[in-house]
Amino acid sequence: MPFKPVESLSEQIASHLANNIIRGEITAGERIQELRIAGELEVSRGSVREALLILERRHLVDILPRRGAVVTQVSVGHVKGLYQVYAQLLGLLARGIAENWSGSDLDPLIKKFELMRTAKDRGEQLERIFELGFDIMELAYPIVDNPYLSETLTNFKPMIQRTYFMALQSQSDDLTDNLAFFGSLMDAVVKRDADRSAELISDYVGQQLSGVLKTLEANA
Repeated sequence: MPFKPVESLSEQIASHLANNIIRGEITAGERIQELRIAGELEVSRGSVREALLILERRHLVDILPRRGAVVTQVSVGHVKGLYQVYAQLLGLLARGIAENWSGSDLDPLIKKFELMRTAKDRGEQLERIFELGFDIMELAYPIVDNPYLSETLTNFKPMIQRTYFMALQSQSDDLTDNLAFFGSLMDAVVKRDADRSAELISDYVGQQLSGVLKTLEANA
């Protein structure tokens, strides 16, 4: 099991604020005031400032001269650019898993996939399936052993979650389709079919992008 260090206070604050942004409780263009957040959470302004730098790295806020931290916009252009890069990164990850796994490396990923099936059988929301999908992605990092790829995907994750949550609020997705994708991906990885793994990722990310764009167009 990979070592996971305890989150620092700044990381905890960043996670708290990120969750509020992802769920739309802090909206695009809204200014995040250091002093107010520090007072609400009973932490120092320095810790909040460090948290905002983390959020900037994760594409959730822009830090502007004389304005401070402002929640990033989610426009059609931003989303297309985001998903274009995300598809390539996930494709590299999928190829790396298929090419590099050995022994029992895949066991934790397969267990997460089984949890997806259980979640569907229990009638849980699609949001839970997405959470488990991100868990699978993170479990793959040690197999691929590319810290640059892992760090970049980690920084992309909150913004992708934000767009997923937007889409889920305005349209229902198909749990069966999502499970079919993850099932096909696991099968390709087990067979070490790197090309098929990357192809599946490309198709899936394209479908997710279409859903997010429909939401943006409907809300325009």
